[in-house]
Amino acid sequence: MNVFVTGTDTNVGKTVICSWLSQHLNYAYWKPIQTGAIEGTDTNFIAESNLAAKSHPETYIFDEPVSPHLAAKLNNTEINIQNIHLPDTENLIIEGAGGVFVPLNNHVMMIDLIVKLKTPVILVARSSLGTINHTLLSIHALNSRNIPMLGVILNNYRASDNELKNKEAIEYYGQVPVLACFPHLNDFSAEKIKKINISNELAQTLSCQRRLASRPI
Repeated sequence: MNVFVTGTDTNVGKTVICSWLSQHLNYAYWKPIQTGAIEGTDTNFIAESNLAAKSHPETYIFDEPVSPHLAAKLNNTEINIQNIHLPDTENLIIEGAGGVFVPLNNHVMMIDLIVKLKTPVILVARSSLGTINHTLLSIHALNSRNIPMLGVILNNYRASDNELKNKEAIEYYGQVPVLACFPHLNDFSAEKIKKINISNELAQTLSCQRRLASRPI
């Protein structure tokens, strides 16, 4: 089964969550569009840190740390999602770039790529103030395109009373489960990711989806 991991914003922690899921659930990893490659790529980090069963190369890769549509334009090219094809892998974590409405060219956004790849989504969100609005807007956008959502993962969670209320509000108003609350880390390293256990709800959700995906049509 394949899972598309998107976020409510850039730098919300999608790569951390993707590497965490890949490491503990033995998924392969693929980021079809990478910007900011001059500072290193997420694929290289995950591969070099042995955080995924396998890492697949990007379809589009750009040095500039800007939106994909602008990064492509600065390189005198254009992203065509018809050139983006799923790798031949049974269990794959797919990482998006930015949020669901990040433009890929003048006509297509990240949400269009999600639709094309026909994969259920996990939404990564912050746990702090402001997350309710951003998360509910993203859920609404995904629902408007009939994209199946597995749930939300809150990143950088400090288990404060306000963050707990944010979690409850997202579940109530968004009508989706918060599958996990990934804890706040002072610094990001592969070894710390490997020590953080997967929640039972998250493991069961993905296990159930794997069984459904493996059923003959």
